[in-house]
Amino acid sequence: MIQKTLLYTIIFLFLTSCSGAFKPKKVDTRKVPIKAEDRARKNINEGRGTTFGDLVGRGGGATTYEFSTSNAMWRASLEILDFLPLSTVDYSGGLIISDWYSDGSSNESIKITIRFLGNDVRSENLKISIHQKVCKANNCNVNLLNQNKIGSELKTTIIRKAALLEKNSKKKK
Repeated sequence: MIQKTLLYTIIFLFLTSCSGAFKPKKVDTRKVPIKAEDRARKNINEGRGTTFGDLVGRGGGATTYEFSTSNAMWRASLEILDFLPLSTVDYSGGLIISDWYSDGSSNESIKITIRFLGNDVRSENLKISIHQKVCKANNCNVNLLNQNKIGSELKTTIIRKAALLEKNSKKKK
């Protein structure tokens, strides 16, 4: 008897506590489309959904990506640094980092880091850091070269090359 009463009480509490969750939400049909396809398209346009093409990598939504082949600054940087061994090349992060480079005749080597702060061909959208490593008798010292001649020449060269690439791409269009 006590077990039945306890069981009925638990069932009653369970059903009454969950009753609010099962109520259908009222929807204004003037604002929400009736057809399922129209509702799905509206949700995707508002960013509340996805398409199968997005899941498998074939974008079909409103998002557009500027790929590295269409970014003049990126292409110019890679063309100019093509003699260097590169350790990190991350287009989505806007970063190119070379490996340590030495011409082989000295105990000095340099490492170049290029950060892209924007897609426009402007000098303020490019940040170049150059580190210099000097090794003497198994003792290496690494320093950041601030406002050096190599960095300013490299920046100027990249900007000029990017401007030419952008001008040529506009001519083709």
